[in-house]
Amino acid sequence: MNKLTMKSADMTQVNFDKIAELFPNVITEARDEQGKVKRTVNFDLLRQELSDYLVEGEKERYQLTWPGKKEAILQANSSIDKTLRPAKEDSDDWENTRNLYIEGDNLEVLKLLQESYLNKIKIIYIDPPYNTGKDFIYKDNFNETCDEYLEESGQIDEDGNRLFQNTESNGRFHSDWLTMMYSRIKIARNLLREDGVLFISIGNEEVDNLRKICDEIMGSDNFVESIVWNKRIPKNDKGIGSIHEYILIYVKSNSYNYKFTMAKEGLDEINELLKSLKKNNTPIKEAEKELRKLYEKKGYDRGITLYNSLDKNYKLWGKINLSWPNGNTFGPRYDVLHPVTGKPTKVPDRGWRWKKSTFDDYLNYDNLIKLENGSYMCGQIWFAEDENTQPSLIKYLEDVDTLLLRSVLSYKSDGGMEVEGIFEGKSFFAYPKPTSIINLIIKSVETKPGDIVLDFFSGSSTTAHAVMNSNAEDNKERKYIMVQLPEETPVDSEAYKAGYKNICEIGKERIRRAAKKIKEETGEDIDYGFRVYRVDSSNMKDVYYTPDKLGQLNLDDVASNIKEDRTGEDLLIQVMLECGLELSLPMESREIEGKTVHYVAGNSLIACFDDEVSDSVIKKIAEDQPLRVVFRDSSFQDDSTRINVEELFKLLSPSTEIQVL
Repeated sequence: MNKLTMKSADMTQVNFDKIAELFPNVITEARDEQGKVKRTVNFDLLRQELSDYLVEGEKERYQLTWPGKKEAILQANSSIDKTLRPAKEDSDDWENTRNLYIEGDNLEVLKLLQESYLNKIKIIYIDPPYNTGKDFIYKDNFNETCDEYLEESGQIDEDGNRLFQNTESNGRFHSDWLTMMYSRIKIARNLLREDGVLFISIGNEEVDNLRKICDEIMGSDNFVESIVWNKRIPKNDKGIGSIHEYILIYVKSNSYNYKFTMAKEGLDEINELLKSLKKNNTPIKEAEKELRKLYEKKGYDRGITLYNSLDKNYKLWGKINLSWPNGNTFGPRYDVLHPVTGKPTKVPDRGWRWKKSTFDDYLNYDNLIKLENGSYMCGQIWFAEDENTQPSLIKYLEDVDTLLLRSVLSYKSDGGMEVEGIFEGKSFFAYPKPTSIINLIIKSVETKPGDIVLDFFSGSSTTAHAVMNSNAEDNKERKYIMVQLPEETPVDSEAYKAGYKNICEIGKERIRRAAKKIKEETGEDIDYGFRVYRVDSSNMKDVYYTPDKLGQLNLDDVASNIKEDRTGEDLLIQVMLECGLELSLPMESREIEGKTVHYVAGNSLIACFDDEVSDSVIKKIAEDQPLRVVFRDSSFQDDSTRINVEELFKLLSPSTEIQVL
């Protein structure tokens, strides 16, 4: 019978065990600050094991470092004695929903999710503080007492969440921001699936530093692109109209064949415009201007244009180079005759991409169309006015389902207007992201039903809104996890006056209202609900973690190792976190001989935390053949019942893992 630790995973110990398995010779002993002997690593010897040259001391190397980096690594790896507590009263459709909204410091939340969501998240999108001098930067010294922290920073919320404002007066310190981000991205990487993708929105202030720490944590080979998002809101703060931000893209592993696409949305709208242009006999150049406006609105490639046949049949098209791609391989060489001059066209230096029979399938000299700019179309092959330019393949938009995601995107930043539309003209947030850009990001990655989208800087809950939008459009049944620190709203703010005391209250209400709006507009039967959890101290008393420090306490104080204000559901959630079960799994409680028994995902986990649990109750639980079962150490009716537990399960459900707390 195993005893649960009831704390988050200690990644330092996990990493230690991995090193010990690979290099047992580098494991040694040393005394800690309390004088106790403990295992440690001989790092000089480990460096030698990992080097193909004689290691004699510290050498200069290419790296990014700052005051606090080692602390960030330590914080990412250390465990915490905290838990998540269910808040059913704030949830929507608790029994059926698979979406989560978690209130608390995101570093603590990420630590708590490490077991349940290890290698399970398909997409992570975050929009962290940009370090503009007005953002809140999270403070992660969990070893400080509340009084010490208040003396140091003077800022803490009523729940003990630590944060401070990185203002002009403290110089917008890069170190504070980097320390905050490093530990969170380090843990987030563990949550990503092997085919998972990380998207991070960022401004000019920290984009270079963010790229460096992501290269270090995610691996520089796993960097995909830095998208420039033209949000079209000029900000003249340095004598130039700044209209862009960035979206960094990293994959968990580049061994997968990723293809980031953007759906050919709005084609009906484009076709309607084409019909209007044709009806009015609009000149090609003027028509292209009108189409380009619509293209930019949809984020399409400006290079796509149109041509007209003799009957003014406008068609959208884009040229694709037929020359051989860069490399050492030479392609086939043959002549392609110009349709008017009859002379061979220019042949690429490395030959053609296709063999001639494939080229001929697309080339049709009988279907010759002269374009207004003097060039020609023959079937699907484009020719210049003469033979001195290489031909190109023409790809029609109507024949393409998706386009590759572009490294430059033009999407209007109308996030504030969206929030105002939901909250009767009140925005409550400065520059919230628009759902259009998040929709694009989510749908650029191939997902399957049940795939999870995580946002641990969820703010106004744009990501949750976008996931619902996307699900209503393609019914992919994605799930989301939103994480947000319950930062208090200023007492003079519109949000506070409207009754929203912290950001989480606004975010949850935004999801509710957006869900109602999407359901009314689309009628789609998707998951509109969410379960709410809140970070709190562990359900277990200190004596559970440090029984050796018990001393001469009053026996009444240790009659139970569980805090008096905690329920069976509170305990169940903490057990699920340690057992690695997702918090969205179905849960139900049953009464068995007057005792409350909790079931998670059928028989994946069965738990009973009541006192005086009899043999007959245990027998009925065993008959359900759970994969794992959990009791309180003090739950059993008497000593004989405790002894009989293992025998009953050996007889009725031998594969069950039995644990106690």
